[in-house]
Amino acid sequence: MPTLNGNQNGKKDDDFSGKKLKTLPTELLKKGGEAVRVDLQRNRLKQITGISQLTNLKELNLSRNEITDFPLEIRGLHQLEKLYLNQNSLKTIPENVFPSLGKLNFLKLSTNRIEKLPIDLNRCQDLTYLNLSNNCLKNLDPIVDLSHLKELYVERNQLYELPDKLFQNSSLTLFKANGNPLRKPPVEVCTGGLRDIQSYFSMLEANAPHVYTVKTMFLGNSMAGKSTLCRSLEQGCPVPVEEADRTVGIDISEVDRDGIRFFFWDFAGQEEYYITHHVFITAQAFVILAINLSSYNLDNQSFKENVEFWIKNLQLKIPDSVVLLVGTHVDQCTETEVNEKKKHIDVGVKEMLKKHTDTLEQRRKNLQDGDNPSLNYDQMHQIERLTEYKLKVLEFILIDCTKQEDIDRLLTRIKNDVLNKETFPNIEKTLPRSYCDVEKDIYDLVKNGDIPEHGIVLLPELKNRHDTLDDDKLRLILQYLHRIGVIMWYKEIPELAGSVFVKPSFLISLFKTIVRHDLVQELNKISAAQLKSENALVIQKKRWISDYKDRASLSNVAIRILVRTELQKSYGKNDEELIEEVVGSRKKEGSLLSLLKHFDVCLSTKHNSPLNPKANEFCPKKDWVASNPIVYEPDACLFPNNLADNEQVKQKWESDNTEDLNIHVYLLPEIPHGFFHRLVIRTCSLYSPYWIGKDQCMLCSGNKRFLLRERCDDEDQFIEIRCKESELETSEDIQKAWKVIREIMKRLNTLTEQWQGLYQTVHSPCKAQDCDDYFEWNDWQEWLEDFGTNPFNVGLEENQTCRNGHQRRTELLLPRTPDA
Repeated sequence: MPTLNGNQNGKKDDDFSGKKLKTLPTELLKKGGEAVRVDLQRNRLKQITGISQLTNLKELNLSRNEITDFPLEIRGLHQLEKLYLNQNSLKTIPENVFPSLGKLNFLKLSTNRIEKLPIDLNRCQDLTYLNLSNNCLKNLDPIVDLSHLKELYVERNQLYELPDKLFQNSSLTLFKANGNPLRKPPVEVCTGGLRDIQSYFSMLEANAPHVYTVKTMFLGNSMAGKSTLCRSLEQGCPVPVEEADRTVGIDISEVDRDGIRFFFWDFAGQEEYYITHHVFITAQAFVILAINLSSYNLDNQSFKENVEFWIKNLQLKIPDSVVLLVGTHVDQCTETEVNEKKKHIDVGVKEMLKKHTDTLEQRRKNLQDGDNPSLNYDQMHQIERLTEYKLKVLEFILIDCTKQEDIDRLLTRIKNDVLNKETFPNIEKTLPRSYCDVEKDIYDLVKNGDIPEHGIVLLPELKNRHDTLDDDKLRLILQYLHRIGVIMWYKEIPELAGSVFVKPSFLISLFKTIVRHDLVQELNKISAAQLKSENALVIQKKRWISDYKDRASLSNVAIRILVRTELQKSYGKNDEELIEEVVGSRKKEGSLLSLLKHFDVCLSTKHNSPLNPKANEFCPKKDWVASNPIVYEPDACLFPNNLADNEQVKQKWESDNTEDLNIHVYLLPEIPHGFFHRLVIRTCSLYSPYWIGKDQCMLCSGNKRFLLRERCDDEDQFIEIRCKESELETSEDIQKAWKVIREIMKRLNTLTEQWQGLYQTVHSPCKAQDCDDYFEWNDWQEWLEDFGTNPFNVGLEENQTCRNGHQRRTELLLPRTPDA
């Protein structure tokens, strides 16, 4: 495949990329049979008349052009082995093209508008790579007989089912189908990749059961009535919930209504809990957004806090979600007030959804109307992808939670909505019977009390109960049950891979002990006896409280006391082995902290120890042995989301300099709540020392200082990455700095992928004082893959000049691979 600039090993036989061509150049056509590899990407071609004259052509790159009709002349290129037609506007592919391309082994048709594949595509029996992602395909039947296919990409199409015959192909080694409304196999199976899909089909019997399952999430501000709604729907009658009994963190319950299984997730509304919500808010979910009409005011601020905040976060995290607005506390309003507030919310929702679409379309148009739109094709495609997501906001329903008829009406409405296949196209799932058998066995274990009350079952125990399933098949089933919320199993965390939480509520209850709105009150409640159990003093407790208030740092000893107290309160006995497993000790990290770190909620901290003058000397190319064995001795956990200012960071960073390395990563439409601190946690786990603030972070690598800063003041929100100019004395220093920035941007890019409704664009601002021009990065994401082997900005001149005439060395503006 081509490298960043569309070339291989930095060379190309005939490179006409980015020339703004509308027709094939004469000099190319004159070559005739001499042309072997031709790069025509990033032009404005609509037709390629004359291409059949290149009779010996082996590789043709036509990506990022303006081709709408498949070029029929291509069928005359009988020697063609690689064809790139991605990122055009193709809608159909005619028959009788591919039978002429018998040597074709690589075909990239991603990011078009193709609705149907030609039946004779299966005549290309040498194909080993096929990319059909980002199209409008509804079935894959024409490609099931491509017996030599090794890599197949069909992400973001309109596929409901995958053909089982496709996965009988023993050559297939890589398959991706994310972003489809799949029900066979279910999306939760496809997320696991090719092996999971193959195992699914190997277990699937004729007449396999169809199940209807929907994860229902209750969101809204504190005291909006979420818990009352959730518990009333669960019990089928009005259930009053006192203020003291409101949700802390998340509550989970399961409800079966007329053959539909609902998993109710009731999310606490206080801001302190938002940092964990992102972990459990998943795609394919039904969102019930509760709005307290009694406290709602007819102004923009009230709409923003009660409605817009939640819908915007859903647009960023799961932009194809379905949202039902439920107005609560109507019994505390007059009929006129209810009607006025409902109208205000309805109008506000329509306006914000329209503004979201209009903003995306305007950005796309600005890029399209630019000097060279082919250079902006990636951004335009990202925007088009976002416009295809249609977050559905269903008709507002008003509820008096004290009335039986209103609870019945809401339940009927929910059932009708989830059974509407236009609204929930993949609520129906086809599952092998073994999936249902394992789930029933877990249900019986819990119901019959055959497991410890905390619900932790060791993986070997489950294997013994299902010895007819091999390890891979049982793993696949457990992953599916984890993804739909029946169990929790974090196989990617080594410390937890052997434990299955068959009672997810137990794990949630552990989260509640640390991530809660009243944590300071809980710390104050720690008794002298509890302090004594950890050999701690009252004066230390006071420091824990002040550290948490002032520095968002929570002592690990305090964490152990809080969790120990919760376990003893909930289960009424001292299970020391369980307590140590969960909370850890001074020498071993517990499973709770492992989870919190895994979810980017906190970061371990410890006091800096003095240098050891007796440490073993380091010698290059020789093994180095530490003078002291490394043990787990963190002092506390830092919760960056609770930091109130940037004073420490400002003191260490001092001030910006216009000559600093400076990159702006724009996150559009906006930076999600909590995103910056998750990035900081991921980055600071690599580099030390570091200083973290409310919206800034400074870290060190060698003798170089780097600054991360969240900029949310303007309408365009971005994350700024800087490196001190004074510490970049040589070109080698600059290259080392770019490597660190690359590592930061890799983590930022990975994090962005968790928010389907986000896209990124990267600029380096001009360094001249008061100049607002910038240098845009094109095709930068492949640079993140391998700094050493992916050439980036090869061939650029030594200096770059902005549109206002200011000039700087290229390596101070862009990460540039030195010319070979």
